[in-house]
Amino acid sequence: MPDAVDLRARLVEYVDAVNSRDASAIADQFSPDAVHADPVTNPPHVGRAAITAFFQDGIAASDHWRFSAPRVHTCGALVAIDFEIAVVTGGQTVTISGIEVFCAGEDGRFVSAHAYWDENDVTVDAQP
Repeated sequence: MPDAVDLRARLVEYVDAVNSRDASAIADQFSPDAVHADPVTNPPHVGRAAITAFFQDGIAASDHWRFSAPRVHTCGALVAIDFEIAVVTGGQTVTISGIEVFCAGEDGRFVSAHAYWDENDVTVDAQP
């Protein structure tokens, strides 16, 4: 089972993968049958193919993004992050702030991820 050091290292890899905008690299952070819900109120994406498609759609709909996880909290196989993603698209920046909770499997890959945010956590700024 991964420990706190392993989970924090996995989160660095996840942040790097998300910022690479490579949907396959992001999905590779997850186990083959992982469950991913972003936000948690949406129907989940189940399996790497569905997770890949979710990120491919986000990449296609945006010009650029910057994802950060400034605070990481571990507890057993669980890790929660405070996150922010600033998505540039169509001359504006949409920023979402929230919390995401991951559960890691024996191999350290994530078996689930649930993002908690709603419209109150979204800001939109026009680009100068």
